[in-house]
Amino acid sequence: MVTLLWIFGGLIIFLMLVTYGISQSFKNARFPHQSTPADHGIAFREVRFPAINGRQLYGWWIPARSINPASDKKAPTIILVHGWGRNLERTMPYIQHLYPQSYNLLAFDSRNHGSSDPEKISSMLKFAEDILAAVKFVAQQKEAEPDKIGVVGLSVGGAAAIYAAARDPRIGCVVTVGSFAHPVDVMSYELKKRHIPFYPIGWMVLKYVEYLIQARFDDIAPVNNIGRAKACILLVHGDADTVVPVQQADKLHQAGTPEKVEKWILPGRGHSDCHEVEGYWERLRTFFAKCLNASPS
Repeated sequence: MVTLLWIFGGLIIFLMLVTYGISQSFKNARFPHQSTPADHGIAFREVRFPAINGRQLYGWWIPARSINPASDKKAPTIILVHGWGRNLERTMPYIQHLYPQSYNLLAFDSRNHGSSDPEKISSMLKFAEDILAAVKFVAQQKEAEPDKIGVVGLSVGGAAAIYAAARDPRIGCVVTVGSFAHPVDVMSYELKKRHIPFYPIGWMVLKYVEYLIQARFDDIAPVNNIGRAKACILLVHGDADTVVPVQQADKLHQAGTPEKVEKWILPGRGHSDCHEVEGYWERLRTFFAKCLNASPS
């Protein structure tokens, strides 16, 4: 009996160590940006604004090109959100193409990324909390119309944007690129690619991560929140995406309000190259003009 208890205890400890090791392997890389909008001839100012838990977020505030700093004119704002292990420099193509359209732009580093404050662990929920902090910052800027705010979210940034839009009606439109529908789906997919069995190891990893972020995946999953969002949402996804399978976009589209949620599947595109397809920027300009009541330039 004692021997069996030792074997059982050893197995539990082994599984706990394996779970901890695997969860640590999912930690994001952290590195600063190497270029700024100024390198592309775009005026901006570096900003820091508060997130929760006393943390500070680093960002670039880019007033609309059409606004005279001495005037009281305001413009819609688009918040740009990078993906896992990236920083705000990843949104530079969006800055270059959207700046001429006379929007204010805010790109920022999520906590534990780029030049923003560190956290013990990154998660989709923390990305969403940071987006909500960015919305609050935008609403306080003299150049911004506080009820005309859009978000572009890449990968986990897109998933977080859906969750944030379900909680803040000031977000009027969202573009996601390669968003997942449910964290468990994409984490299970990643575990399978690493040949890690879901039971018991994968299941324990997921429960451990839920404990760390103090939230249930079912509660924060974009697929369970997209129907609550008042925003217009454009789901962009490459059908050759090997990081987040295209079926995740299908799930989100089916769960969303039909008249508010559009799906745009790009043949042959993967997780990080959707913006290179012909007609991409025209589609985004038209979408934002419609949702933010602005005229595309």
